[in-house]
Amino acid sequence: MRARLIALTLALALVGCASYRPQDLRSGMSEAEVTQTLGLKVTGRYPGPQGQTRLEYATGPYGRVTWMVDLDAQGRAIAWTQVMDEATFGYVQANFQGKDQPWLQYTLGRPAEVFALGWLGGSVWNYRYPTTECLWFQVTLNKDGTLRDGGGFGIDPRCDPPSNWR
Repeated sequence: MRARLIALTLALALVGCASYRPQDLRSGMSEAEVTQTLGLKVTGRYPGPQGQTRLEYATGPYGRVTWMVDLDAQGRAIAWTQVMDEATFGYVQANFQGKDQPWLQYTLGRPAEVFALGWLGGSVWNYRYPTTECLWFQVTLNKDGTLRDGGGFGIDPRCDPPSNWR
């Protein structure tokens, strides 16, 4: 029974991985064509400059892959990228000053998890990404939604063994 469950889980994971094909995206595609090509649902929509719209397609186990597709003012695809990577996190670290929650969402999309900071106020937004190091990227926001810092890397708590582990 356990072997069947594992086989079914692996089969579903492979189907899920095969359902989106960003390499098939083309400039000029409509939102409907992009969504059909990726085989994913839009998980976020953010306004951009000059009437553009950024579409978020968060995927993968624990949200480790997030595709952002930029549409021009006429609703046609002009750019797309996978933003859960160290290059994009470096961009956040270099440009966080004076930025706020909408900028962070536009840049990285929705976080995998949010932790409240209690009496300090604000929150920590956590982003999982494909890595063998079992890290995640964390950005601290103030109560008013401004970024307190440019973020950093921490150990993903999903990698910690239970406290009674031996």
